[in-house]
Amino acid sequence: MVQKQPAAGSCRYRYEKGEPVEDTTCTPGATSPAVTQANLASTICRKSGYTKGIRPPESVTGPEKRANAASYSYTGRLGDAEYDHLISLELGGDPNDARNLWVEPPDPGHKTGSGVNNLKDPVESKLHTAVCSGKTTLKAAQQAIVTDWSTALSQLGLG
Repeated sequence: MVQKQPAAGSCRYRYEKGEPVEDTTCTPGATSPAVTQANLASTICRKSGYTKGIRPPESVTGPEKRANAASYSYTGRLGDAEYDHLISLELGGDPNDARNLWVEPPDPGHKTGSGVNNLKDPVESKLHTAVCSGKTTLKAAQQAIVTDWSTALSQLGLG
């Protein structure tokens, strides 16, 4: 089901070390109740298929992305921006809660028309690996990425 987005123009990007960061009022993050520390092996840490099985279809995310771009007053090419989960699916983020999704603009210096490219994705992957290997807890990784994804790894002593 297509989720209602914040009012057009009500959200503001901020930048940390030149990287776009979500408006915490509009996008505070939301977790999936289906993912817990106790069931990591059968959810986010299983070998394959978890995120594919819970990701909403484009028929839902397409309209949401356009509406969320208006929320953030994003005027760039939508194909260069990612409709991103603040708490990624691989960290137990809610797949379709408007509080967990935002149009993440491309990194500065990104060539227009070359598709999505941002530095948040490798941070999410490293946090996922750390959670699944027991180097950090699920809750600590989720809190670190919500606090500031650009410093999440250093907050947890992971990079």
